[in-house]
Amino acid sequence: MATPDFIRSIRAEIGHQPLWLPGVTAVVFDDARRVLLGRRADTGAWAVLAGIPEPGEQPAECAVREVFEETAVRCVAERIVTVRALPAQTYPNGDVCQFMDITVRCRAIDGDARVNDDESLEVGWFATDRLPELPDFERFRITEALREGPAWFEPAH
Repeated sequence: MATPDFIRSIRAEIGHQPLWLPGVTAVVFDDARRVLLGRRADTGAWAVLAGIPEPGEQPAECAVREVFEETAVRCVAERIVTVRALPAQTYPNGDVCQFMDITVRCRAIDGDARVNDDESLEVGWFATDRLPELPDFERFRITEALREGPAWFEPAH
């Protein structure tokens, strides 16, 4: 995920200190119930599509924008799937971030999937029973997006 300008400005002030950020993940399905994935340019791994909302941008708007920017697919947001604080991560440059991820199920309405920016090496549609290698949490988000019912959240301990 590319670093938005507003985060670069914050980083100029706080350096590598931990930064708590919202994140939005879009799990996009087509009419055949295939899921749209991108192979990330930074890691080479397949993943669901994600990004950081611009200041004032709603999660559903962010999901729709990120999907189009990365894949040229137009979609509509249907519902919240999961809400979860992800573990903090340290980037190669020393920046520390922790994301509050809001995963949104989306439905594709138009466009042919293609690489549409420099964040992905490939994009494609995958049957949910024939997914490429994905981390467990990526698979979890896809499974939850297929399930009907209320959004998943980590219960209080």
